Amino acid sequence: MKLKNLFYAFVALVCVTAVPAVAQENTEAAASTPLVLTLDEALQIALSENPTVKIADQTIEKKKYAKKGTYAALWPEISASATYQRYIKKQRLHFGGNDIEVGTANNISAGVNAAMPVVNVQLWKSLKLSAMDVELAVEQARSSRIDMVEQVSKAFYQVLLAKDSYDVYKRVYDNAVENHRIVEKRYSVGQVSEYDFIRSQVSVANAEPNVFNAENSIVLALWQLKALLGVDLAKDVDCKGKLSDYEVELNAQVEMGDLSENSTMKQFDIQEDMLTKALEIKRAANLPTLALSLGYNYIVMNETLNFSEYKWNPYSVAAFSLNIPIFAGGKRRAEINQAKIDLNSLQLQRENTERQLRTAMMSYYSNMLTNVKQFHASSQTISQAKRGYEIAVKRYEVGGGTLVDVDNSQLAYTQAELTRSTAIYNYLTNQVSMAKIMGTTAAIENQEN
Repeated sequence: MKLKNLFYAFVALVCVTAVPAVAQENTEAAASTPLVLTLDEALQIALSENPTVKIADQTIEKKKYAKKGTYAALWPEISASATYQRYIKKQRLHFGGNDIEVGTANNISAGVNAAMPVVNVQLWKSLKLSAMDVELAVEQARSSRIDMVEQVSKAFYQVLLAKDSYDVYKRVYDNAVENHRIVEKRYSVGQVSEYDFIRSQVSVANAEPNVFNAENSIVLALWQLKALLGVDLAKDVDCKGKLSDYEVELNAQVEMGDLSENSTMKQFDIQEDMLTKALEIKRAANLPTLALSLGYNYIVMNETLNFSEYKWNPYSVAAFSLNIPIFAGGKRRAEINQAKIDLNSLQLQRENTERQLRTAMMSYYSNMLTNVKQFHASSQTISQAKRGYEIAVKRYEVGGGTLVDVDNSQLAYTQAELTRSTAIYNYLTNQVSMAKIMGTTAAIENQEN
């Protein structure tokens, strides 16, 4: 019985000791597992975690509070006040030969006062201006998201391009190593010259740095992506897919977009409305204003500080204040002229910006058409270049070709693959840039929904 109890105790001790170790191993394994992201997942993280987007959202909240502060001017402003005065030396009045001391030593007053505008055109128009300010902040936040989508998409495609380039250069290196093995084997039995042996060695040495550069390009591209996502740079992140997954997009018809949803143009429209309203506010400064004020107060005057003997005297008052602007030294007219110039300058700037945006859109559209042509041309060339390389290798193995033929066919094959990958990458980046100008991105629409 004792042995059985000892056995159970030993098993329990082993379990208690092993559980934390297993948990730690699972935690370390989870931390070391790379976070593999699709483009949509990367965009979702960036639109929720990037500091630039968060700042834009906070700006909207700030503008909303400012708008509430402006609307508060329509409500009565109520305040309570209390005053105590102690006369150190009272005033004296002289009537003939008599001196009369005026006032009491202690004066106490307290009350509640309220004031509110009744007619104030300038204030009413400023309320609409505050609403437009919030609308502008919302559009600027949308613009920040559109910019973020463009940057993250390009960084994501840059990672895929770097990975594709690495695959190409790694294959070139492996082929160079395999060719050198064949040459070395034939050189050892005297079937090839020393020149071919040295040339194959040089081919391997030349191919190796390209692999290192490609590896470094992947690391740098991932760092850029992680910085945009707002995640720790030490976190292991990878991108899912290849550029070849987007080939179907190059087979679709390329269409020219428009500026109806362009964020920059929408901001100009809002700013133009704001300057127009600001001009109206400047003109409204010439109109009369009417304000209402109410007050209910108590006052007591006594020579001593014996509160039980005080007699509090209440009084109330209501007043209307009418202010009619007559002359301000030309200040209001100067402000109106400044507002007109600001509005005219913005309209000229808007026209120039629209022209530049249309030029950029036409440029992206033309580039995309060129990228499609480059893709189809390189796609047709790749299969031929690959077949040519295989034939060159076989001919060299049987002594019917030279190592120069193998290197030239390898170079043609490599250039065709890199050209195809670059064509896909350029098409996607131009497409993203055009989407930014158009102001329509699926990532933002999905997030809003």
